This record gives sequence, C-alpha cells and structure tokens, in this order.
Amino acid sequence: MRRSEFLRAVDDEFGARAVSVTHDLILSGLGLTALEALDAGVPPRDIWLALCEDADVPAERRYGVGQLEPKRR
Repeated sequence: MRRSEFLRAVDDEFGARAVSVTHDLILSGLGLTALEALDAGVPPRDIWLALCEDADVPAERRYGVGQLEPKRR
C-alpha cells in the first residue's frame, strides 16, 4: 500500500471524519497518530491495519481499499 492509497482508503472509510482520524487518533498499536506514523516511516499498510483495528472497521473493508480501478482499454 502506498501513501496515496492509504489516504484514499481513509477518505473512503471515514469520509468527513478522515482528517480528524488521521490527525487526532493515537493508534494503540503504534503510539502515534496516523500522520505521525507516516512521517516516521511506518509502512502505510501497517498504519491502515492499526487504524482499522482501533476504529473497528470490519475485516471485509480492510483489504484492497484505496487502490484505483485499473484503466480500461
């Protein structure tokens, strides 16, 4: 997962709360907010999974999110 995919996934999952979630929520597994973790070099996939765990995101919405649909030819 890339940073852009992470941000898109957070936006898709949390909508209007996305900014608050990434800036204010300290992730229990990391001890940092999502943005602090990104800046510290933590892989976006690890941050996404920690965020999903803390926010009780159902498992079926945790994988493959944030990826753009492939372009059609």
